[in-house]
Amino acid sequence: MLRPAPVCSRLPHRSNSIVAPSTFLLRNIRLVTLDGTGGYAPLEDAAVAVVEGRIAQAGPLDAMAAEHRGLDPVDGQQALLTPGLIDCHTHLVFAGDRAGEFEQRLNGVSYEAIAKAGGGILSTVRATRAADDDALLRESLPRAQALVASGCTTLEIKSGYGLALADEAKMLRVARRIGEMLGITVRTTFLGAHAVPPEYAGRADDYVAAIIEWLPALQADGLVDAVDAFCERIGFDAAQTARVFEAARALGLPVKLHADQLSDGGGAALVSQFHGLSADHVEYTTEDAVAAMAAAGTVAVLLPGSFHCLRETMQPPIEAFRRHGVPMAVSTDLNPGTSPLRSLPLAMSLACTHFRLTPEESLRGASQHAATALGLADRGRISAGLRADLALWPVRHPAELCYWLGAVRPTALWSAGRRLLANGA
Repeated sequence: MLRPAPVCSRLPHRSNSIVAPSTFLLRNIRLVTLDGTGGYAPLEDAAVAVVEGRIAQAGPLDAMAAEHRGLDPVDGQQALLTPGLIDCHTHLVFAGDRAGEFEQRLNGVSYEAIAKAGGGILSTVRATRAADDDALLRESLPRAQALVASGCTTLEIKSGYGLALADEAKMLRVARRIGEMLGITVRTTFLGAHAVPPEYAGRADDYVAAIIEWLPALQADGLVDAVDAFCERIGFDAAQTARVFEAARALGLPVKLHADQLSDGGGAALVSQFHGLSADHVEYTTEDAVAAMAAAGTVAVLLPGSFHCLRETMQPPIEAFRRHGVPMAVSTDLNPGTSPLRSLPLAMSLACTHFRLTPEESLRGASQHAATALGLADRGRISAGLRADLALWPVRHPAELCYWLGAVRPTALWSAGRRLLANGA
């Protein structure tokens, strides 16, 4: 089994960032539950009773049960309460940056050309391999803090910039540590099949075999919640991806996929065959693949940040997703190369402007459907029995979360009923 490297004592330790109890009555709020087919229009003069980190009751204040009216009161000051946001697709653990590549793309060099010249993912791999656990944590923690400060109470963090067993494990350890330090949920995804590392150049099949060998050890050390791959002409083909997914299935691990981002590689259809949690990007996904996703219960994860930064023109098939009833999640895709985006509300806004999602679809995408994309049934809505992951916003209507272009931040945030520090630290 892998042995975790110690985290240096000089790093800040903000154990759970707790500043409030987990049992209280949040009152004087405008409540957006997202529960059922309704729950988007704010309920005036509402309240939420939280008992030991769970929602005990939510609704009109005058309908609160007697035992809940006596809980310690918290005045919401007529602010808007929504579920805590969920960023279900990030690559936020990495070292270095790729601002130079951003400039190259603006000067007309394509993403694929940069990657083939040794840039792209592999440039971040070099920097990430060179960083130890402590250095990687110091670089990555502020990015996670920024997402929390934007309203997130749950994050997914992928590996994929190590591309060697020790370095992939290092990334996943740091991701786990971030969740512990910030007092939020962090779901870790093993993305060993992100790119072929230099030592395996021209031997992609051999590298896939290595990935499959690493997976049991990573799982045994409690570092993997799901398995992902980059199924693309500059990544891995469908057959290679299927080999990784078969190995994940044998270990009981759910799968998700970077699918059909730059071309129609059949990725969305493939991940649906494995009843995957999500197909992500999906710009080139076909109607038949959308139908397969609907049948499999696979969520479409929309990533407008990378669409925006790459100046793409091929949009995901939004109308097809609507017709077939495929849930659409919205995420930042926070990464150093194609989406240096550290605000989920800004991603929600970009989903509205680029993909024509409604503000309601964007909000559900960053909460209710994002939870489904992570296989989490206990959050993403405000309903009795669910986790008290809550965000209080200084606005009157939920459409403002998209309207203000990432400028709105929550005034208060709770993770399992525990209030997080305002700065996300």
